[in-house]
Amino acid sequence: MPAPEPVRLGRKRPVPSCPNPLFLQWLTELRDDAKEKGLKIHYTYQKAINSLNKYPLPLKNAKEAKILQNFGDGICKLLDDRLQKYYRQHGPDASIHILPETAPPAVRFDNNNLAPTKKKSVPSNGESEKGGGGERRKKKREYVPQKRSGGYAVLLALYRHCQVEGSKGYMFKLELQTEAQPLCDKSFSVPDLGSKYTAWSSVSTLIQKNLLLKTHNPARYSLTDEGKALAERLDSAERRGGGGGGEGHKGKEEERGGGGEKVPHRDADAAEEDEEALDLTQSDEEETEDEVTAADKPGAAPEPRPRDLQPKDPDRCLLPGSYEILLCVDFIETTGGGNVQCKQELVKELQRNGVNFDVRKLNVGDFLWVAREKKEPVPGQLRAPCGRELVLDYIVERKRIDDLCGSIIDGRFREQKFRLKRCGLRRPVYLVEECGAAAAHLSLPESTLQQAIVNTQVVDGFFVKRVQDVRESAAYLTVMTRYLSKLYKNRALVTRSRELEGDLSEDQDVAGNPSCSLISFAEFNHGAVKNKCQTVREVFARQLMQISGLSGDKAAAIIQEYPTPHSLLTAYDRCSNDLEREKLLSSIRCGKLKRNLGPALSRTVYQLYCTKGPLT
Repeated sequence: MPAPEPVRLGRKRPVPSCPNPLFLQWLTELRDDAKEKGLKIHYTYQKAINSLNKYPLPLKNAKEAKILQNFGDGICKLLDDRLQKYYRQHGPDASIHILPETAPPAVRFDNNNLAPTKKKSVPSNGESEKGGGGERRKKKREYVPQKRSGGYAVLLALYRHCQVEGSKGYMFKLELQTEAQPLCDKSFSVPDLGSKYTAWSSVSTLIQKNLLLKTHNPARYSLTDEGKALAERLDSAERRGGGGGGEGHKGKEEERGGGGEKVPHRDADAAEEDEEALDLTQSDEEETEDEVTAADKPGAAPEPRPRDLQPKDPDRCLLPGSYEILLCVDFIETTGGGNVQCKQELVKELQRNGVNFDVRKLNVGDFLWVAREKKEPVPGQLRAPCGRELVLDYIVERKRIDDLCGSIIDGRFREQKFRLKRCGLRRPVYLVEECGAAAAHLSLPESTLQQAIVNTQVVDGFFVKRVQDVRESAAYLTVMTRYLSKLYKNRALVTRSRELEGDLSEDQDVAGNPSCSLISFAEFNHGAVKNKCQTVREVFARQLMQISGLSGDKAAAIIQEYPTPHSLLTAYDRCSNDLEREKLLSSIRCGKLKRNLGPALSRTVYQLYCTKGPLT
């Protein structure tokens, strides 16, 4: 009896390589790039890679791949664009079913595992790669950002900030962007043409690589121990390379960072810095001559200028003549809700008056004004590039008398005033339309509405403007636009951040001298989102304001002493008896007149948070 054949283990046939290695390589690059930036689309690219690995036939172009699963119009367009570029580089007859000699070998991905599976290469001399008790593993290379990139600039800016004596050890977003911008070739706020990414996009990579730490709300950015060590190496390489010393001319072409990543060295850095210093010196001399000439003129007064405006920091300021004043109208005031005909009449009146306005979504208020940077159209582009926008300190909330009545009944009136106070603009305005005979058919008596308007002006500190109809509203907005255009005509404006301490107390308006330290429109609108993620302090304030008689000023005074419910309950626990707990908040001073909160409200708050069971 013949002996049985030995059983063959493993695969009976070799797995064929992907017949479309070029498309596979491009999809792999797109997936890795998206994964590095923290984008969830890398899962979609991985699904497309899995589908392409299963397809056994060669593809002539990306359109044929639409029959495969997870290949949509977007992925096919990206592959076709790369294919056209490939043909321009290698000729129209170049084959796409084999990789060019300069390209890395094709990578095949396991469907059940995101990790690539590569064939192991056997050394030509027949020697094994094993040594010392195991396979030789390739050392993982440390991530080092490219010089003058966004990540490079963020690491250096944070490291240098921490080296300053008395620094707080962290930086806010706009503060960090301002300090890092001179160290980066790309903009931190405006994306390049054809791209939606800015230099700030690399921050997610730094956080993912455990080089940067993001905490608190508003966000605070600080360096980890690994990030501090890498930033120290980058800083030393920057100082050696930019100093114009002997190392740059001794044939040293590049400085190596940790883990084998190269930090490129530029011989022209010193010359570029000298040219920048020369330009700054010339501009300073010209400015000094202008000031002396102006001072020699009899009766001439120098133009007001913000103290933090520096000629070397043009990214933070808008110089006189480089911007225009624009009225921003909330889109709800033109189309949404009821009385559409009246809202269209407001827009027509503004157009007839020649007002420069723009309709957009405002998260708080109905009208405001921005200083928009003037940008020249670029040849070949349909639209001119968007300039920076800084919000002036005036915001208008428009109320018809019937809308005012409804907002008082449903509680929106108090909430809107509270949000207007916290929006970061110092000059809120209530524009009230009387609406003539319509006020006679309302749910609230006229005396109640008049009392609410007076309280808005006297107690809350809002400027109240009363008009008769929509035409007078348009006339008021027209006059305000022209007044602000004249007021800011010869003033330099500086970008400030709401995140930085002391911003709201700096550069307060004085008579005839408006504040020139303004926040950007993007930051203002983002900070005014109604349903954004709220802190415990904000939720606590909203809870307190639901108590009858407890206004926004009184709630702010309470959370100034006790920021969270836990701190308030801890204070109640420290009291010896119920009488002391009831009077705990009575001596808190609130409002402009610094009056005591009083025993009645203090007792109500105590009963709300300390009564066990239902309230009676």
